[in-house]
Amino acid sequence: MTSPFDLDPAVLVLEDGTRYPGDAYGARGTTLGEVVFATGMTGYQETITDPSYAGQIVVQTAPHIGNTGMNDEDPESRRIWVSGYVVRDPSRVVSNWRADESLPDALARDGVVGISNIDTRAVPRRIRSEGSMRGGVFSGDAARLDAQEQLRLVREAPDMRGRNLSAEVSVSEVEVTPAVGERIGNLAVLDLGVKTATINNLAARGFEVHVFPQSATIEQIRAIEPVAAFYSNGPGDPAASDQHVELLRAVLDDGLPFFGICFGNQLLGRALGFGTYKLPFGHRGINQPVLDKATGRVEITSQNHGFAVDAPTDGIVESPNGYGRVEVSHIGLNDDVVEGLRALDIPAFSVQYHPEAAAGPHDSNYLFDRFRDMVLAAHSKDDN
Repeated sequence: MTSPFDLDPAVLVLEDGTRYPGDAYGARGTTLGEVVFATGMTGYQETITDPSYAGQIVVQTAPHIGNTGMNDEDPESRRIWVSGYVVRDPSRVVSNWRADESLPDALARDGVVGISNIDTRAVPRRIRSEGSMRGGVFSGDAARLDAQEQLRLVREAPDMRGRNLSAEVSVSEVEVTPAVGERIGNLAVLDLGVKTATINNLAARGFEVHVFPQSATIEQIRAIEPVAAFYSNGPGDPAASDQHVELLRAVLDDGLPFFGICFGNQLLGRALGFGTYKLPFGHRGINQPVLDKATGRVEITSQNHGFAVDAPTDGIVESPNGYGRVEVSHIGLNDDVVEGLRALDIPAFSVQYHPEAAAGPHDSNYLFDRFRDMVLAAHSKDDN
């Protein structure tokens, strides 16, 4: 049996023709996708099992990866979702008592082609200067393909713009997680790539969490008599998710309190009537500073997104789609990107980052409490 650390050849090829030779890591073969970089120094297991990374080749900027192995308690979903994985110095020894297997074994098991022993600071510098690019990892026999053939395959790969990946990552039928403690009611969660930590945080606030497939209809959601609705994170271009926008408008028209994160923030923006656009190279990591405009507090947040909402960041504006007043509630301090929306005349808000932040930081976990309080207030008002 071939060891995952056998030094088979591998190469990372970017669509501009840049090549980074290294060694095979994980499964052998060919993988294609958008090349992105993640700056977190911890939490690689949560990163690679985040469905938002579907369709992407993830470069870890932290140099030493794999020393804590993989365990059965911390995955954020049912499998590894990254299309490819790029690391500099893979650990050859697993040094954690909770580990159930090594990282390269897990990558090989899920068929994830990776590459090691390349400069994982040089690749992000290239992406930061030139913008997001498609790429491919070719390992084993595929590494020996002609360089022009490898580049042709990369350039023929689909661009992330216009891609709808929700069906690839969503559950196929409704899954229910019981409420913890005092029960508030049923919560309809649209699974666009939801993470386990998100479900657990919502259940811990008293919601019986009903996770719906991304193909759910408003009639199916109404059937559970929900007290609120939630849109999860997920991969793909929000401009390619018209059906989810129309569903959300029906949710808002029903007066259901709504909370969205990441992809859900972008879809709330579209439902309210704003546009979205692709960022030059996205925000991915667990050290992204965000300003809460209402409090002046700066939160260090976990993020993973390549698209953003196009909305005015100053003052209050009217929703182009007739949902009343809206304000941008949070702003990214690195580049002034919209990081949150708040509707002032309907019970709806969203953030672009991850308040569940498995592996941390936990600065934004209070947003789940804010959602619970909004739901309770809305239903108290209805009762009166």
